[in-house]
Amino acid sequence: MADNKTIKNNLTEGPIIKSLITLSVPIIFANILQTAYQLTDTFWVGRLGTVAVAAVSISFPIIFLIISLGSGLAMAGTILVSQYKGSENKKAVDHITSQTLLMVVIISVILASIGYASSPFFINLIGAEHNVFLSAVSYIQISFIGVIFMFTYIVFQSLMRGIGDVKTPMYIVLGTVLLNLILDPLFIFGYGFIPAFGVSGAAIATIGTQGLAAIIGIGLLLKGKHQIQLHLNDLKPDWILIKRMFKIGFPASIEQSTRALGITVMTFLAATFGTITLAAYGIGSRILSFVIIPALGLSMATSTLVGQNIGAGKTERAEKITKLSALAGFIILTIVGVIMFLFAKQISAIFIPGEIKTIQSSALFIKIMALTFGFIGIQMSLNGLFRGSGNTMTSMILSIISLWILRFPLAYILSKHTALAEIGIWAAFPAANIIVAVIAIIWFMKGTWKQKQITEEIKLTKETTKETIIEEGMNSL
Repeated sequence: MADNKTIKNNLTEGPIIKSLITLSVPIIFANILQTAYQLTDTFWVGRLGTVAVAAVSISFPIIFLIISLGSGLAMAGTILVSQYKGSENKKAVDHITSQTLLMVVIISVILASIGYASSPFFINLIGAEHNVFLSAVSYIQISFIGVIFMFTYIVFQSLMRGIGDVKTPMYIVLGTVLLNLILDPLFIFGYGFIPAFGVSGAAIATIGTQGLAAIIGIGLLLKGKHQIQLHLNDLKPDWILIKRMFKIGFPASIEQSTRALGITVMTFLAATFGTITLAAYGIGSRILSFVIIPALGLSMATSTLVGQNIGAGKTERAEKITKLSALAGFIILTIVGVIMFLFAKQISAIFIPGEIKTIQSSALFIKIMALTFGFIGIQMSLNGLFRGSGNTMTSMILSIISLWILRFPLAYILSKHTALAEIGIWAAFPAANIIVAVIAIIWFMKGTWKQKQITEEIKLTKETTKETIIEEGMNSL
């Protein structure tokens, strides 16, 4: 029997709006801070000129691709922890914590090694100009060294989110981002005995701060003071559980890596129009990643709330949560989109001052896609429902439709086979946003997500890791 004092659950009852706000606001703030890593890099590197910005821009989607292959697996931990939290099974929560960390760390080492060795190939494949190539390779290789730290913290953050603790990760990110803000210019431009590393300095600073975050996260899990605990003697591989977690997390990995690969091929397409267009795309895509953070926060909050309520057998409440989340996402991102539309030029100038042509190109990109941001809010909230209920395959399919059936084909046709040129790339974004949101709404209204059953009530002990933790629903995958 679970200890009700250590697994107290307040997210399956009470006002839904209050629960959404309580969870989403810290998540939004934490994600803003997380995005600040890239924005800080872009800001300081922008002082080195267009070539330096292009080097970081061309590297980011490749790093994101490799990270996504593994970080999606942490989603299995979030889903299972939230549902077992809802059913008040703390032994399962702790066991899943240990096994999720073990699985993702092993994968991070493999992916970091592959990424480091393949960096020159990837940069060359994208088609970076000669003056960008060396800086991009250096930046990306140093970044891959820190992948294990990044993955470790991603697991910590995902598990804490699953139990509903979103404030602790936020405080950790706040501290490390502030430290990164200091270290970035120090390593990029040098000071005293510290040499100027240029573009590579941004990656060095980020690795240091991410490593610190990972150490703090593991320390907190070991202490077990936040309703979830990492047991070192529970790190022995539970292959039955890992296999089933992989089946849940793999579609999420495919979804996220598909998004990352989509960014990569779009970067490749932008690179064919020269350094200015590439830098403009880099700035615009970072702005996009920043402004959708409110929807991302709502999506993550929705996943936790849906997971815990389904675990507690409250499916109808999970449906109400989703509807309110989708409405809030549409309204908030539409307001953000209007603001971005009105101040697109000024925002672009912050990242690369004095580069008139690059500013004009990136501002146009922002204006073209900004007024459809609200549809991204709808899609992401509904994806939160699908993930929280264990329907990770649905989210994966929606992602594939968005990027590979709509966005990239449209961008290629409009840019290469019409007079629009690079503007055709920009135009593909709003078209995909609207269509995918409509598809997601229809899928949600069908109600098939209610049929998914991930967990069953069982007892977990160190001697019973052979027991099936998530038997129901797995055979259908």
